[in-house]
Amino acid sequence: MRTPLRTIRRGSNLLHMATKTAVSPTLSDERLAELLKLTASADSVELKLTVPETELYATAAALGMDPLEGQIRQVFFFDTPDLSLNEQGVVVRARRVQGKQGDTVVKLRPVIPEEMPKALRQSPSFNVEVDAMPGGFVCSASLKSKADNAEVREVATGRRPAEKLFSKKQRAFLSDHAEDVPGLDDLALLGPIPLIKLKLEPEGLDRRLVAELWMYPDGSRIFELSTKCEPRDAFRVAAETRVFLSERGVDLSGEQETKTKKALDFFSKRLRK
Repeated sequence: MRTPLRTIRRGSNLLHMATKTAVSPTLSDERLAELLKLTASADSVELKLTVPETELYATAAALGMDPLEGQIRQVFFFDTPDLSLNEQGVVVRARRVQGKQGDTVVKLRPVIPEEMPKALRQSPSFNVEVDAMPGGFVCSASLKSKADNAEVREVATGRRPAEKLFSKKQRAFLSDHAEDVPGLDDLALLGPIPLIKLKLEPEGLDRRLVAELWMYPDGSRIFELSTKCEPRDAFRVAAETRVFLSERGVDLSGEQETKTKKALDFFSKRLRK
């Protein structure tokens, strides 16, 4: 049964998102309980940290990053100029990936894991994930599909309908959760955002980190570190990773931003001008 996002927003206090916030050193007891409830029923947890742009090079050196090992990507979003989809908690995205096949994603956020359809949750292309960063967290549901890099480029250049990129299941998923929004072919293309993604296994940390540098057309950048883990390990991994980064002088107190929100806001303003 369909669960509209507006119903989820009205019916739950579990949903928090740090879009641009100073770091909160601790969560209140109430919010900690909410986070525990979400992680208990999610499929995965991704821990994220936005590092201040002024600390980019120092952080890269401290973690032994080699930029030549990075992978170039392009991200495209689809929405109306006034971001009607995003206002409903829906993100539609396509990616081109250097050296690999690209993909498309239809994402809902925030969601309550237990209210997602069981049939979808059993699909390997569907994932319910808690994203946590200093100051906030959000639970999202993503339905992914593979996409050819050349076909994504053809859509970006107007030579191929956007609808052709997305699977039948994705189109149905979008239709079920977005109201009064044009079809995929009538949505505006927001992008591209070029980025560099680097996977690393730094000495002294028994897990992989991912670094992403998103570069926006106005010259601004977001530098994010992240790591994924099983929900049952989230608090242990968060503590271990925080200690590791602190010991290496990585700034944990910077203002936190989300990559997608910044991209959508930038291109929406450009379109409306």
